[in-house]
Amino acid sequence: MTNPKIVFMGTPDIAVTCLSRLLDAGFPVGAVVTRIDKPQGRHAILTPPPVKVFAEARGIPVLQPRTLRDDGFAAWLEQEDPDLILVVAFGMILPENVISYPKYGCINLHASLLPKYRGAAPMQRAIMAGESETGVTVMYMDAGLDTGDMIVKKTTPIENTDTLETIHDRLADIGADLLVDTVRTIAEGKPLPRTKQNGDEAVYAAKIEREDAAIDFTRPAVELDRLIRALTPIPYAFFTMKDGKTVKVLSARPVDGEGTPGTVLALSQEGTGCIRVACGTGALDLYRIKPEGKGGMTAAEYLRGRKLAVGEAL
Repeated sequence: MTNPKIVFMGTPDIAVTCLSRLLDAGFPVGAVVTRIDKPQGRHAILTPPPVKVFAEARGIPVLQPRTLRDDGFAAWLEQEDPDLILVVAFGMILPENVISYPKYGCINLHASLLPKYRGAAPMQRAIMAGESETGVTVMYMDAGLDTGDMIVKKTTPIENTDTLETIHDRLADIGADLLVDTVRTIAEGKPLPRTKQNGDEAVYAAKIEREDAAIDFTRPAVELDRLIRALTPIPYAFFTMKDGKTVKVLSARPVDGEGTPGTVLALSQEGTGCIRVACGTGALDLYRIKPEGKGGMTAAEYLRGRKLAVGEAL
């Protein structure tokens, strides 16, 4: 078995899981390419990507280019001279000269069952759409957006309690194993399968914008439940109160109920408490929320600090 010389390109936590699994399997990674450090939080503290933190802790050289399209990156690529480039949620489009460089190609792990949910937010969009299953696809990269030939796919169900967090962690674990198996096949000198995608079945998973996260209580409660779970724990779905302040919903559940959408149907301060809000069809029980400018709290904690009455419109 001859290990290929690997360059790994990735940015968030799912990429960390895959990189860690590759190293644990004995596949040396010569270098990591990730996004630049970005300001985060209320105080805009410059924060390195998770992959950078992990790679530096493991002694792997890290490159953070602002672009992959200049002579500087091309020269670096020739110097590194990888046999294989692995890409996991990198966040930048690879130009043709990068895709075509390694002899074993650029292989990407995408968190959906391609050709469905190509694009930036496959996990969130699958939950929001009410899909019964999702999965991961290992694929060859080409010039299109997640359009390359598929190598292998694996599915997992989406349960009605799954959130973005639980799906992310499950797909990271499944995908890391598939990526290791793929690299092992290459190292053993065996051919990888290639299956073309059916473009007629393609669904685009657009980036989550702020307006996507807004809760419209005129929609059915089951749809809003999927929205809330799809955006938990980031960026969280929210609604806007009459005073213009926003409230993020951290935990909720759809229930039976009837009333004018957006009005309070019932209140409880027992245990974690509950605020029941009428929707277009059914109702939502809100258990944990985060009012604007405050930390997360239970419904009971919120009700102890604010007068809210049954029949009041949120």
